[in-house]
Amino acid sequence: MKILSVFGTRPEAIKMAPLVKAIAAEPELTSVVCVTGQHRAMLDQVLSLFQIVPDYDLDVMRPDQGLNALSARILTALDPILSAVRPDCVLVHGDTNTALMAAIAAFHHRIPVGHVEAGLRTYDLARPWPEEMNRQLVDRLCSHLFAPTATAAAHLAGEHLPGRVLVTGNTVIDALFATLARIEGDAALQAELDAPFAMLDPARRLILVTGHRRENFGSGFIDICEALATLSARDDVEIVYPVHLNPNVRGPVHDRLFGRKNVHLVAPLDYLPFVALMRRSTLVLTDSGGVQEEAPSLGKPVLVMRDVTERPEAVAAGTVELVGTDQTRIVTAAARLLDDPVAYGRVARRSNPYGDGLACRRIVDALCGRVVEPFKL
Repeated sequence: MKILSVFGTRPEAIKMAPLVKAIAAEPELTSVVCVTGQHRAMLDQVLSLFQIVPDYDLDVMRPDQGLNALSARILTALDPILSAVRPDCVLVHGDTNTALMAAIAAFHHRIPVGHVEAGLRTYDLARPWPEEMNRQLVDRLCSHLFAPTATAAAHLAGEHLPGRVLVTGNTVIDALFATLARIEGDAALQAELDAPFAMLDPARRLILVTGHRRENFGSGFIDICEALATLSARDDVEIVYPVHLNPNVRGPVHDRLFGRKNVHLVAPLDYLPFVALMRRSTLVLTDSGGVQEEAPSLGKPVLVMRDVTERPEAVAAGTVELVGTDQTRIVTAAARLLDDPVAYGRVARRSNPYGDGLACRRIVDALCGRVVEPFKL
């Protein structure tokens, strides 16, 4: 059975990499990998980290390319590859334009599609935009719906979709566990990863920040930066913010935070050093989806700077709190966790509802037609 895995961004690559490795190691499956190159530099470092060499590289990005032009380029480029490879199944991940266009292309060729991380929903097409629309459409085209959680599976059941649903856990936890094992098993590597952050004072607690969502562009990022400026005035914390390359992010961040005491604005980090930094952090502030899943496995409380999330399981479990972009809410929630050891301990001890590190094994077994025991909390 021939499996064509298609992905193009850094988050997709992180979550698909352990699955690609698991497919390649399965005697009953043949793995073919196609990348679109939506996040060129960041994609390449993940491929290098996991030692994956794509069979096809579409290299679709062009300067100032809009979403429609990108989508058309991906769809057109995939057509001859599907004809040449003739896969038995196309695997896509998540909610990107790459995932949607690959699913449509495979559907037009009457090739079954498997969606890794199926069933995530906010049911608000504006938040996140355009990702909510992308993932809803992908799920309608799929034969295999690999839902990370029971909540995601319930969404799919409620929509009466034709694909077979399996709760697998999230493959990002597989990737995280593999990366942690690599770091913790190599003292020299740990020292190498710590070296760029030698300026951090070990007596101060580390707040790690990520932010890049389109719906926060403009006033949202301005408010986030003002909240971070307020937190940076504390003498007991240091803030590290790997700043996304998008000018809608870099502009307000550098205008309001550059040169501030206790704030370190750094270039976007590769996955390995990011995991190492998340591991030594006290608190994570983010608008990212993947970080909401990873940080709880490390016992790190997460404040999500969004008004809605398609990952409500961690909110229900108490490991994640939605604070939006409101300055007061961000500062108040962060101060409570920093100043109240009991409150912090309650959050840090919670279990992760997103996986057990066996998601890839479940997906491979399902593709091979074996009986699979679903992931359960």
